Amino acid sequence: MRTLFPFSSQLLTFVAFIILTTTGLAGDPGEPFPLDGAVNGQKAGSILFYNIYTSSASSPAAENTLINITNTSSSSSVIVHLFFVDGATCSPADFVLCMSPNLTFGFRASELDPGTSGYIMAVALNENGCPIIHNALIGDEYVRFVSGHAANLQAEAVAAHRTPSCNDTSVMTNLNFNGIDYDRLPSVLAIDNIPSGADGYETMVILNRPSGDFALGADSIGSLSGLLYDDEERAFSFSLNANLCQFKFIFNNTTPRVVPRFMTVIPKGRSGWVRLFSYRNIPLLGAVITFNPASSSSPSVFSGGHNLHKLKLTTSSISIPVFSSQCR
Repeated sequence: MRTLFPFSSQLLTFVAFIILTTTGLAGDPGEPFPLDGAVNGQKAGSILFYNIYTSSASSPAAENTLINITNTSSSSSVIVHLFFVDGATCSPADFVLCMSPNLTFGFRASELDPGTSGYIMAVALNENGCPIIHNALIGDEYVRFVSGHAANLQAEAVAAHRTPSCNDTSVMTNLNFNGIDYDRLPSVLAIDNIPSGADGYETMVILNRPSGDFALGADSIGSLSGLLYDDEERAFSFSLNANLCQFKFIFNNTTPRVVPRFMTVIPKGRSGWVRLFSYRNIPLLGAVITFNPASSSSPSVFSGGHNLHKLKLTTSSISIPVFSSQCR
């Protein structure tokens, strides 16, 4: 596993100067957001998934990602272990972030892992490096590609319900996304609207498989199946083969290959939607970003993105290394 300790050391030094005491505040009104057993971009959690990070080593102004993370607890500090998973090689790199109560922090992908595209997992830990219940982390990201695709995406939050088996002698531990230890992750995703490429839209899809051994490497996606629906409710099946842990593509007449071709199924002035899944019932997360060059000049044309919709859930796990992290 690659490490980013030079940056981590600077970050820990920075955080060491932060005053950890906070002013007492009145309790927030309202009912807590429910910990409903499923990953959700609208709530706080003990684990966060950022569906894409990217930067250009030579031109970060054209392609980069601003990643933000916030500890919403007004009373508890937390150690956060971030894993940067290279989407092409599936190799993880990591660093440790110390967060005092109410702290928010942002960093650019070009500062940590330049020239790499992938996804990020952030896990709340104690000083022994063991995962804890700290359902107070939220986050988001601003991503832009040299192609013009850009979006603000929420971090996908996973709540902890029971801590995994781990102590100060552990070398590895498992994050079990089974609805008992942690929320479950989705296995079937959907894109609710795909505009026609004949109208100038370029729809980029980003797919991740969040599973594997993060001391060695994440799992690759493998074969995927999908259904493309036109706006008259007709379905056209397709398959994808992605021997990567992150797979990105733009809808066109060759990817995905449907019969008849994409531009015929979704002609000018029309739209459709897509269902994505694997028959192996693997966990999947992802996002969609749509770009149209005319969006800067036409009031009827839009660009932007969001995380993919989740239709069905599955049980899965991720193994992570355990090592102590001291925050002082």
